[in-house]
Order: sequence, then C-alpha cells, then structure tokens
Amino acid sequence: MRAWGVTYDTGFTNLGTTTHEPFDPDIVAKDMQIIRTDLHADAVRITGGVADRLEIAARHAAAAGLEVWYCPFTNDLTTDQLLAFLLDAAERAERIRREGANIRFLTGSEISIMTIGLMPGDTLAERAAVIADPARVREILPGVQQRTNALLAEAAAGARERFGGLIGYASLPLEAVDWTPFDFIASDAGYRDASNAADLPANLATMTSLGKPFAITEFGCASFTGAAERGSRSDIIGYDESTAEALHLKETVERNEPEQATYLRELLDLYDVGGVDTAFAHTFAYRHLPTSEDAERDLDRGSFGIVKILPPGGTGKAYPGMPWEPKAAFYALAEYGRARTNASPV
Repeated sequence: MRAWGVTYDTGFTNLGTTTHEPFDPDIVAKDMQIIRTDLHADAVRITGGVADRLEIAARHAAAAGLEVWYCPFTNDLTTDQLLAFLLDAAERAERIRREGANIRFLTGSEISIMTIGLMPGDTLAERAAVIADPARVREILPGVQQRTNALLAEAAAGARERFGGLIGYASLPLEAVDWTPFDFIASDAGYRDASNAADLPANLATMTSLGKPFAITEFGCASFTGAAERGSRSDIIGYDESTAEALHLKETVERNEPEQATYLRELLDLYDVGGVDTAFAHTFAYRHLPTSEDAERDLDRGSFGIVKILPPGGTGKAYPGMPWEPKAAFYALAEYGRARTNASPV
C-alpha cells in the first residue's frame, strides 16, 4: 500500500452529545504525535460532526507530519445543512493545505443513512430500522441512490471550487456511488466477517480495477472473543434511546485483545497484496466507551478502539498523562508500521 493509518474520531454527534467528550486539543495533539511516531502511521482519517474540532485535529495531524484525510462524518443534518457543512469544511481544509499540509478532502461519510431526506426517517434510529428491513431496502434503494449521488455531485463540484487537493468520499456499497467527480474511490465497508471472508479478495480486485486509487476508510472489530467473526457487527453496546449514552454490554463476552490485533494485521496484509492504495484501521479511540474492572460494565470490550479509555480521572501507565492505555492492537499496528518504515528505501 502507498499509505496506512487509523481513523480518529473528534466526536460523532447524536441526540445532543458526541462520542468524544471532553475534547481537549492538547490531548489531541499528543495523540497525533503518538500515531505518527509510535504507530509509525503514514496518515490519519479525521472524522466527526463538529466543524471546529475537525479543523483543530487536522492542524495537529499536519503538524505531526501525517497525511491528513479531512472527513466530515455528520448525523441528522438536512441535505441543505449537510451541503453547507461540507463546503465550509472544504474551505477549512484548503487553508490548511495552503499552509503546506499534505491533505485530502472527503465529501462526507455514509451520508445516505446519516442525513435527513435521503432515506426515510428523521433520526438515526429510524433510518437504521429501515436498513434492518431487507424488503423495505429493496423498495426504497433506487430513490436513495439517486438522491445520494445528486447530492454528492453537488458537494464535489462545490468542494472543487474551494479545495485544491484530491477529493473523495467515504462510501457504503448500497449507495452505488458514481465516482466520476472524485479523484479516488473510498469505502467504509472494509470489514471482514464470516459471511464475506471468502469473497473479499475478489471484491478487492473489482474495486482496484476501476481506474482510480482505492482506499479502505474503515475496517476493524471489537476486542472480545468472537468479534473477528462478526467484523462490523461486533458492536454490542446498549445505548439510551433518548440520550445516546452508552449504558451496558448487550452480551456477556470475554475480553480478547489478541483477537482484535490479529484481525487488523491480517486485513492489512490482505490489503497490501490486494492493490489497496490506503487503509485506515477503525479506530484510535472510542472515548464514550471506557473500560472498567467490573466485567459487566467494561464497555471497552465492545469498542473498536486500539486504545482503551480509562475511567474519568484515570491516567495511563504506558503514556503518563494520557486518558487511555494501549491495547494489543496498538502494539500490533506499531509493529506493522515499524516494519514498513524500515523497509522503505532511504
């Protein structure tokens, strides 16, 4: 691969809260330095739905020497609100690019299911219920694809007027994206599970043969026994429907950090030989899912993070002053990144 890295969540918004609280710019800056120097990552995909946070994190990533993938990941905006958010983000990304950063811009993530007006449902929960009904999906899919691609074409054209670098979009397969307006193809559906493992190499071959660089913008699993077989479906967190607060594990599971680490390394190796341009492990941290010594309250078991968030006030031993500890996946990715660095020609 040309480059690899991790996703970095600056706060996915839902029901008045975000998944990154508190947001501390100094901690973000240190995270970016660690991603660059200790993980030996080439790039970071910065996601979230708060405009200022995206810019802050992108600036810290650029200062750390990372290739920045500036990627708004919004929720519950109308199509007009989303377009305004994306065009403002493109202007912010361009200012950073003109200051010398190596930066790419993505016109959103998974907008078909995250945006009001593209799919039935005024809330994420309502739209997720639609997705869970195969008959309903078949009925509405042509219209969803048409509306999504029309909005993406408008967003890409507007971003071109504001941003001078390469442009892409973090897609879902159901969206059937027309990639004509974009410089590269990107998919959030890089997950392997028991149902698609045999077909994954052929699927990669299809995507890498489309004439543009292909990026996996999201892949990973949680850190419990059996998570690798589930891939993207290893999220087992129960949330409060009125506040979006993470409350409990929906299943009793055994913590298994090595399984998560092995899954990430195997997929990186697969992408290396499969012609993928760039891949981002999902994710650096899930700030809303702290660990606990009480197994029933250890939300980190359902987290895709490569570091585990400590309870409020906790500080790491591996990185004193940081509110997290590395998991086995962190060290596995660091080994992968170090090997790539050592293998690079001088």
